[in-house]
Amino acid sequence: MSKISKYKSHTKGLVVSIAVAIIAVIIAKLISFSAATIAIILGMIIGNKFPFLNQKGSEYLGGIKFAEKDLLMFAIALLGINLNFTILASLGVKTIFIIVIAMVFTILMGVFLGKLFKINPKLALMIGIGNAVCGSSAIAATSGVAKVKSDDVAISIALVNLMGTVGIFLAPALAYMLNFNDFDAGVFVGNTLQAVGQVVAGGFSISPEAGMNATVVKMGRVLLLAPLVFILIYMAKRESAKNADEEETQAKVGFPSFILWFLFFVVLASFEVLPKGVEAFISATSHYISLIAMSAIGLMIHFDTIKESASTAFKVSTILFAMQLALSAVLITVL
Repeated sequence: MSKISKYKSHTKGLVVSIAVAIIAVIIAKLISFSAATIAIILGMIIGNKFPFLNQKGSEYLGGIKFAEKDLLMFAIALLGINLNFTILASLGVKTIFIIVIAMVFTILMGVFLGKLFKINPKLALMIGIGNAVCGSSAIAATSGVAKVKSDDVAISIALVNLMGTVGIFLAPALAYMLNFNDFDAGVFVGNTLQAVGQVVAGGFSISPEAGMNATVVKMGRVLLLAPLVFILIYMAKRESAKNADEEETQAKVGFPSFILWFLFFVVLASFEVLPKGVEAFISATSHYISLIAMSAIGLMIHFDTIKESASTAFKVSTILFAMQLALSAVLITVL
């Protein structure tokens, strides 16, 4: 099959994914909720209501899978245009230390809580990474390396976004109760909420200074996505090496090229090579393509496959977010 024929076969599934994403955007604006979460939930409802969309051999399946995998990686690569290496320098050693410690703690505790509550280890890892780094984007960027099933990707994205939405109101309230000044409140919000939009909403609800500082801290967390992927690749190669020789290992654990493109766009943003209007266009493109991918993820999910793990995963996610908030508060207070 030629490339043109291959992509033509994707048309119907892509159209469905795009339609779901458009509806999700409209609903998100009406109820002020995460568009990514709505896209996944709406996709799940439609996919289960019309099972012919994701059945084996379906003429829609190829396009949905293309959106779920390829488009998602493209969106993550473009995400780099929102970042800037100078952000890390502006944060200061103390703030960077707080970010790194909280990130490592959150991921490790996610894995630990997963074992404690006996849920799929990879689902627990995704919940930990989503909370620790940047929500949906981090889960999407690392799920392929960690070979996580679509069901677990969808559950983790939905739960992490739910925690972040609650955090928009909870984190500023806690910052006020703890008598944090605007700078520390910004660090607290930026270091605990998951999506950029959530951080902006939570930070600026305190003050303009807190909002700006929270956004910078959040961007610092997102920049650490690249080294996290490298670490996961290293761990995956070591795991594969237990049961395969080196040649087979290289084949099993490939390097995701989208991370290189992610870093490429970070460099472009850092050196301000592109006009601001072009950067804004690339950023918007990344956002909307990621929503199409989230819709496709939802379309691939069957309710029966998530019933057993969803409720327990919710407990893990809730406890982990509470621990993340507590640790950040302690670090800011003590350091």
